Amino acid sequence: MVNNSKPVVLRELLGSKKHRGQVSGIFSEPVDKALVEVLAYSLMPNHFHLVVKQKVDHGISNFMKKLGGGYSMYFNTKYGHSGVMYQGPFKSSHIDSDPYFKWIFAYVHLNPLSISDPDWQEKGIADIEKSKGHLRDYAYSSYHDYYVAERPERAILAYEEAADLLDKEQDLHGMIEEYSGGRALFGVEKPRKKSEPVVESV
Repeated sequence: MVNNSKPVVLRELLGSKKHRGQVSGIFSEPVDKALVEVLAYSLMPNHFHLVVKQKVDHGISNFMKKLGGGYSMYFNTKYGHSGVMYQGPFKSSHIDSDPYFKWIFAYVHLNPLSISDPDWQEKGIADIEKSKGHLRDYAYSSYHDYYVAERPERAILAYEEAADLLDKEQDLHGMIEEYSGGRALFGVEKPRKKSEPVVESV
């Protein structure tokens, strides 16, 4: 709902007869004057990655401001926290080619592997099937939407636009090859500070 130029009251949405308190229902809500198109995402325990395409001037900056502010308000209210949540502003990089997009797309979707296998980028993946199962079961990534099955969360994605650039039959091996090949071209991402969001923009 932060991807909207107009204010949205979540309490009113969840209280409506249309959704009856079901959070998943809000993904089907139409967005008026969207700030960005979301192509991919991965939410990690202490940071997150987004691949977005700006639709209006300053759309990415405004989207990130609303996203960060909204989540901070939610977290502070729920847990009685106060003060700054994020260490510095978000970092972004511009995607200017199809090869770079495919590499970023693979990187974002492979990122959750660091939860089950922290050394996979340096030492490789020892158990492909286990890693594939982890990615399939990880609910906080758009990997599921592109490579597993449709679900309500797919509605927040500009799915068809991203799907046109992807090999839908690509398996985990192919994604790893895409990522490994791209590291030589695009470099290895530097370690980020805790809770520092990263946005890759098309």
